[in-house]
Amino acid sequence: MISLYNNDQIRESDIFAINELGIPGSILMENASLDCYRIICDNVSFKDNSVVIVCGKGNNGGDGFAIARHFAVNGFKVNVLVIAALNELKGDSLLNYNILNNLSLYNNSIKIKFYNTSDDLTFIDNSSCIIDAILGSGSNGILTEPIKSVVEYLNTQKSNKVAVDIPTGLNVNTGYGEVVFNADLTISLAELKAGLFYGSGYQYCGKIIKGNIGLDKRHFEKYLPSEYLIEQKDAADGLPLRNKTIHKYSGGKVLVIAGSEKYPGAAYLCANSSLITGAGATTLAIPESIKSLVFPKLLESVVSAYSFNGLGFFTPEVLSQLDEVIQKSDVIAIGCGLGREEKTIAGIEKLLSDYKNKQIIFDADALYCISKIGLDKYDLSNKVFTPHLAEFSSLINKQLGEVKKDLLKHGREFVKKTNAYLVLKGAPTMIFYPNGKVFINSTGNNGMAKFGTGDVLTGVIASFIAQSGNVKKSLISAVYLHSFSADLLLKTKTEYGITAGDILKNLPNSIKVLRN
Repeated sequence: MISLYNNDQIRESDIFAINELGIPGSILMENASLDCYRIICDNVSFKDNSVVIVCGKGNNGGDGFAIARHFAVNGFKVNVLVIAALNELKGDSLLNYNILNNLSLYNNSIKIKFYNTSDDLTFIDNSSCIIDAILGSGSNGILTEPIKSVVEYLNTQKSNKVAVDIPTGLNVNTGYGEVVFNADLTISLAELKAGLFYGSGYQYCGKIIKGNIGLDKRHFEKYLPSEYLIEQKDAADGLPLRNKTIHKYSGGKVLVIAGSEKYPGAAYLCANSSLITGAGATTLAIPESIKSLVFPKLLESVVSAYSFNGLGFFTPEVLSQLDEVIQKSDVIAIGCGLGREEKTIAGIEKLLSDYKNKQIIFDADALYCISKIGLDKYDLSNKVFTPHLAEFSSLINKQLGEVKKDLLKHGREFVKKTNAYLVLKGAPTMIFYPNGKVFINSTGNNGMAKFGTGDVLTGVIASFIAQSGNVKKSLISAVYLHSFSADLLLKTKTEYGITAGDILKNLPNSIKVLRN
């Protein structure tokens, strides 16, 4: 796992360095700027030796002034646009501005302009690289003028774009921003910050590299992070172990209750992904009326077809028909293509009432049903919920826009209230444990934005939990593997052509690559 930190912890480390270690803030700024210069040179292709640095009035702007100096003394043409008045510059920011300004008297490759009107923005046109050093961690996610218009203009430029510490406009504590500098590269100073990896951070940060300010890595070990980035080795470590004497019934028994006359396809995707990722015995429970549609696409799953009064969907009455297989199963995955009929809602309610101790994974339509039943009515401890963002908003009865503004807050509130596990599907998928820890997936691509990919993930989760009994490790491995499979497909396909079926078929190969 890669530990991720919040803004308060990073600021505390700055204070520690200055007050306890005696490192002046100007030295920290110099260390940061030197490393930023190195990282930018290593990661940006310059079409010419021109660079623009847009600086604000605070310490982020001070970093920008120092970075400008390093570019200038190394032969670059440097334009610096200051989004502040001279009398607003203070402390180390003013110090580095003065040094740069003094240097400009002897080095005609440096040009400094203070922003007054939008006409001044042409000062940045046609640059090979734009470096954002306007706000850093000072943003609350909502920009005011003139910074909002400046960032919007910067985003129209075709130059390489680099953000120093944090893209301007991003609230790094919540991962949210309305208007955010669209960086190709973000240099996260001191340590990696959680808000860079999800929400607006995921969308606008581009490649993320840690920048050194001169603090020992061991300094951060005293903090206890609550957010982590999943690495490949974490996913490999969580794969279910298979001993030599395993047999089909000891290798994990999964019951998939899925499909309806309206949505038959989701059923086979979920069941097949369970079987293909190692579950010894996968049973698919579907309405009798869709057997002929689902059978041709199934692998070796056993089918338990149910019926009640000819209805082509799940109802409370069919649970008596499924009781034996429910009792024998290690994990139940329910919801993929299940439908949203009133009787289906009642069927989910009866399942919760009659099988309280079963390990259940709720997906898709089952999430809708629970949103109608209510989160308080039944014990949801250790159950797994796998909503996408809109489903999650409905589940907790919040507006989608409100949830987007602070995903960590709402996710943590949900698992605290329910004592359940939350797999919040999206770009990226985030896993919330009941203890408040959050794990952010680091694989996946936009080719996954297709019908059926969530059904495949549900089957993998069910399979891994059934095999190992370890919910925590299974969620991490399943989420990573599912997206990893999509990433490997990019070797032979584009993101336009990836389907849920492709991801499913590639799972065995993905496990092989993951283990190696």
